Amino acid sequence: MFKLKYYFFLIVFSMLTLQAADKNENKIIINADLGTVKINKNIYGHFAEHLGRCIYEGFWVGEDSPIPNTRGLRNDIIEALKDINPPVIRWPGGCFADTYHWMDGIGPREKRPSIINTNWGGVTEDNSFGTHEFLDLCEILGAEPYICVNVGSGTLKEASDWVEYVNSNNDSPMTRLRKENGREKPWNVKYWAVGNESWGCGGNMEPAYYADNFKRYSTFMHGRDLFKVASGGTDADYDWTETVMKKTQKFGHLIQGYSFHYYSVYPGWNPKSSATEFKEDGWFGMMETTFVVDDRLKKHIALMDEYDPTNKIGLIADEWGSWYEVEPGTNPGFLYQQNTLRDAVMGAIYLNIFNNNAERVKMANIAQTVNVLQAMILTKAEQLVKTPTFYLFKMYKVHQDATMLPLTIESEDYEYNGKKIPSITSSASQTNNGDINISLANVNPNKDIIVDIDLRGIANFANVKGEIITSEKMNDYNDFGKPEKVNIKSFSNFKLENKKLTVTLPSKSVVTINLK
Repeated sequence: MFKLKYYFFLIVFSMLTLQAADKNENKIIINADLGTVKINKNIYGHFAEHLGRCIYEGFWVGEDSPIPNTRGLRNDIIEALKDINPPVIRWPGGCFADTYHWMDGIGPREKRPSIINTNWGGVTEDNSFGTHEFLDLCEILGAEPYICVNVGSGTLKEASDWVEYVNSNNDSPMTRLRKENGREKPWNVKYWAVGNESWGCGGNMEPAYYADNFKRYSTFMHGRDLFKVASGGTDADYDWTETVMKKTQKFGHLIQGYSFHYYSVYPGWNPKSSATEFKEDGWFGMMETTFVVDDRLKKHIALMDEYDPTNKIGLIADEWGSWYEVEPGTNPGFLYQQNTLRDAVMGAIYLNIFNNNAERVKMANIAQTVNVLQAMILTKAEQLVKTPTFYLFKMYKVHQDATMLPLTIESEDYEYNGKKIPSITSSASQTNNGDINISLANVNPNKDIIVDIDLRGIANFANVKGEIITSEKMNDYNDFGKPEKVNIKSFSNFKLENKKLTVTLPSKSVVTINLK
């Protein structure tokens, strides 16, 4: 009898031990047969403002520069950006947009008037890069232009004339002027923002006043199939969202998009932290503030759903990214900062959130493309550096225009100083040829994590491969004249059996698994 009880105890203990060993709190369920929403490629858009060295010394060096260029545009930047398929570029700002008068930037460059860039560094803007140069850049890259008109200090006629100048094929003073300046055919620009941050640098307006201004401007910005975007409030200003949605409800033909801005800043706007000199508190703080964007988006989307139940108005996240103290010795108004592995992992959180909200999010524009904030590329004279964020966009380009696959995540917590955030973020999509791409990030810098992924509603796959972005240290970055520390490498620490995918995510890493 004793032996029977003993053996029974051993069996029960063994079963419980096996169950405990089999229990993994990091699980993802992907419903590949329930995907109906396309991830708009414009979620992988970019932002180029007349700020610091983004335009000048970034994109634009001029035809006479010893740096190889095409009509004044740097060849190395064009070549690099083509590698990440930029679908759309927002220009000329930002705060700069509401001080910009577009006619200053057309015609012979030697005759263009100069202005002072009062928003960014107080430097002289010579307007050598204007409408023609920007639209030339977009054509070279195969990117859609997204122009922000001046509502703050401009006029309605100025905005209307700009649309006519770039889009009209009729005979008019604006089209004749365009042809005199060397462009016969219109560019047919689709995307137009009506002001920028009109609650602040764009005019310090109240939401009702801005909403009326938006309707007025939008009414007179004529053209077929224009996509006009209203300025949003601050990231947590839900009253602004409700006011704009309510006041434009009867004028659905005037509004196609609503702007949302969010920056990850730690430990607060004043003081900002270093882009490269940080420890785990800086890592955790930036991850924590980035996860907040999911809650902000969902609350704005809920209001949009209430006033726009047929989902005709896209949420346009046309400024997002990390914001640190500038690099030592640089102009504080130029917002030049380095870019580490931390930024790639944070960027994965953002992009996964945008992908998973693709039903409403129709565009996003990281701030900014070159030499400003969370840049893709840094330049110094003839040298060029591709940042960790560049490689994130290269890895994630597989999601452009793919079908978003609904997923659920169960994740263990990453704890630091009594605070908790999820350790895992993920999104998945299926391309037109049937490939499934699953992107994951492990935000814990101290621990590898095993993730069990249940692939539902799919056939068997013949080939599985992976890519990873990680590095030895959390603050590793790529610098001029040195070998790259952070880029994309092949990844194979996964196992696929019977539609169950098990992935071992290294600490502080971003991984994409491709099932073909």
